[in-house]
Amino acid sequence: MQKSECPGRVQLRNKATGTCADRTSSHADVQPRSTIQQSKNSDKFNPRTINPFGEQLRAPSAFAAIYSKGGIPCRLVHGSVKHRLQWECPPESFPFDPLRVSLAERLRETKHPFTFVSKEGFRELLLVRGACEKAVPLLPRLIPVLKAALVHPDDDVFERGLGALVQLSVVVGPALNDHLKHLLTSLSKRVMDKKFKEQITSALQKLEQHGGSGSLIIIKSKIPTYCSIGC
Repeated sequence: MQKSECPGRVQLRNKATGTCADRTSSHADVQPRSTIQQSKNSDKFNPRTINPFGEQLRAPSAFAAIYSKGGIPCRLVHGSVKHRLQWECPPESFPFDPLRVSLAERLRETKHPFTFVSKEGFRELLLVRGACEKAVPLLPRLIPVLKAALVHPDDDVFERGLGALVQLSVVVGPALNDHLKHLLTSLSKRVMDKKFKEQITSALQKLEQHGGSGSLIIIKSKIPTYCSIGC
């Protein structure tokens, strides 16, 4: 018996009788090779299955990696209304160096929970007893990272940097004046932005309040339009 094929069916010929018998092939029996190849190519190049720029292939930030491994001595506790940090030990027991600097550097994080951990951790460390004595020696290292946050294109990062600057001013007072000019250049570029004008003005007034008359001179030299709290 010989077999001949045509699209959609298989024809069987009996040599002895000369008769033919047709058998229709199902889709499962015959699948064109081009269809199989096309399926493989589709899986290979489908952007949903292979995305070299996907989030899952991006390396985590240094802070995210350290936090995931327990290198930051606090954890985020999710609350029904608001979040809070839970420290492994009382915050005053930790050395400011390098923890304080690490938290300041990570104010530029843009993903949760690292945004909250860096912002709240920075704030809470400044509330501990003896924070001024611990923070002042670190100012030369804190100022550049705060400046980096203030020039960041992300608005949320800028606001976190501005808030951290005010918190630092409250603690260290006039000790910040020697470094103030390096930060005011960044603020002068945004002070005319309606979205930030009120926040920046309020921050400058607090810098003046805690920095004394020396800070006013520096502020006016960089932002002439600033109106002192004494006006």
